[in-house]
Amino acid sequence: MKNSKKITFYLIITLCVGIIGCSDYLDVNTDPNNPTEAPLTGLMTSTTFETSQNMYSLGSTTSYYVQYLASPNQASSTDIQDDVAYDDTWFRFYDVMTDLAVLRQDAAEQGATEYLGVAKILTALNLATVVDAWGDVPYSEAFFVETLTPAYDSQEALYDTVFTMLDEGIADLEQGNSTISLGDDDFIYQGDTAKWISFAHMLKARYLNHLSKQEVYAPSEILAELDQGFTGNSEDAQVDYFQEEFNPWANVAIDNSNLLLGGWLSEQIIKHLDGTLYGVFDPRMETFTDTNDNGEYIGTRNGAGRGDAPEQGARSVLTTNTFYASETAPILIATYAEQKFIEAEAAFRSNQLTRAYEAYLAGIEAHMNKVGVSESAKNDYSTDPAVAVGVNGLTLDQIFKEKYTAMYLHPEAWVDARRYDYQYEDMEVPANLNPALNGQFIRRLSYPDSETQRNSENVPDITLLDRIWWDQE
Repeated sequence: MKNSKKITFYLIITLCVGIIGCSDYLDVNTDPNNPTEAPLTGLMTSTTFETSQNMYSLGSTTSYYVQYLASPNQASSTDIQDDVAYDDTWFRFYDVMTDLAVLRQDAAEQGATEYLGVAKILTALNLATVVDAWGDVPYSEAFFVETLTPAYDSQEALYDTVFTMLDEGIADLEQGNSTISLGDDDFIYQGDTAKWISFAHMLKARYLNHLSKQEVYAPSEILAELDQGFTGNSEDAQVDYFQEEFNPWANVAIDNSNLLLGGWLSEQIIKHLDGTLYGVFDPRMETFTDTNDNGEYIGTRNGAGRGDAPEQGARSVLTTNTFYASETAPILIATYAEQKFIEAEAAFRSNQLTRAYEAYLAGIEAHMNKVGVSESAKNDYSTDPAVAVGVNGLTLDQIFKEKYTAMYLHPEAWVDARRYDYQYEDMEVPANLNPALNGQFIRRLSYPDSETQRNSENVPDITLLDRIWWDQE
């Protein structure tokens, strides 16, 4: 189901969920108190689609923190890591998690174990992403209108919930006795439950790997999960966009071309790819951005703005003829390339150096294949001595460097930056940095104004330098 059919399906089902369910709306003889298949399919469509939108929404902030993007305007609030309450992003995640709570409840009542399993996996993904950005957040009292001032659950406890949800989701999908089968209402895998199971194992490995600074970090557990994860790019968790609903990064590129400025690349990512920092040009540059009017790749200094450069043509920006910002480009939720770099890190930390090196090279290859790098360019890069360092030459720095490239525009890159203490080559705090940060990089988001105003007794008292629990040494 593609293009107009796909978006029409999405709109119709979402509308039906908002009324009383498709079957109830169309059939006056149906008992309105008897749940039917339509609410499940509608909720599946909306939650799979909106989960991808959530990845964009948070990524549109964190891409400035990790210096993929930079504002053309001097001292722009996000660019200088100011204290900003991102209410809209918070609400997006909670809207999806609320729908998923309903989906879990209804699927359990109807014995729809495929829907139940996927709902648990999506809950784990959205919840972990919220915790990684904000820390303690409402969950146990956040749904079904139990209270207007829900308690904030601890970050550690919520990570336990994430792992429980993933384990239960896998078990539900492995039962094979669902009363209703997933199909095209699933915007991520179109009903392929085997891919959902692989995805859940990959997510377990992702979140276990977040604990690299903690005593509980267990590389063997991570590698065991990865053995059951993705087997190639064809299993990537993503949502493909279509002509009636453009990829949101494409909208940024289109707005920028119409002088609603945004999507300007940071000089950090440009130097990361153009040979300045590592002595080798990375051909993925051509899939990230275009040259400027002078045929050069020129980035913008974070916090400094464009200076006396004209609004258009002097800097490299997102454009719709590149991989990530084309109108029908997918939003990537989790990829085989990311998985291989998780494997490389876990294997390296457990002194399995041959496995680490093989995974490192495989991650580079997978990402280059994903974004469409030619075979010759891929081989030139992968065999360059700066990249092909050998088993004994591999370092964590090189793994993080290559993963930084592969996670372009993804909010997971901010998790890596904090675990790595922002130690990427030549990465400096932005010009005009928020003075409250005392010359340091941001470590978390502030809570939304809506929470501090209506739920102040429960909102933790934090600063932007207070670290998420897995970020503490």
